[in-house]
Amino acid sequence: MLSTDQYVHVFTKAFDIVRHETLMSKMAQLNIPDNIYNWIKAFFEQHFHCTRYAGECSTVAAVKSSVIQGSGLGPASFIVTAVDLHLTTPGNRIFKFADDTYLVVPVANSSSRLDEVFHVEAWASRNNLRLNQTKSKELIFIREKCGQSSHPPPSCPNIERVSCAKVLGITLND
Repeated sequence: MLSTDQYVHVFTKAFDIVRHETLMSKMAQLNIPDNIYNWIKAFFEQHFHCTRYAGECSTVAAVKSSVIQGSGLGPASFIVTAVDLHLTTPGNRIFKFADDTYLVVPVANSSSRLDEVFHVEAWASRNNLRLNQTKSKELIFIREKCGQSSHPPPSCPNIERVSCAKVLGITLND
């Protein structure tokens, strides 16, 4: 996009949880053998948590949301959950990986930024997810030597604009 645009907005979005009920509803729509579906369902249903502190132990509670960090099913589970997340404006792009989603908006579509963010937030709500706005950031990549003055619009409400961000473990800067 930077080869043709003065600047590009990149929004990182972090979903704190993936609800097992929503995930399994979408898994049930996939063309996978019953024994695999049942194995995945059992994997998510049979996780419990308790906290031990100062020799005391809390009551045991079932874990009904999130994915086990480091598990092989974690990234694939979010991809299945997010399979129906699409953007509303042609030319904008979305990239999904593990529990992160990246919205990329070229300068030509800058006016669609808020609509896209609200669309992602509404999708999250419909899918029993929570979008963590404190973890969501906006990073603007500006093409150097484009021969024009680039003045990006003001930042979006409730989303911090930053000059560097970590994307899939790599720190990128503007």
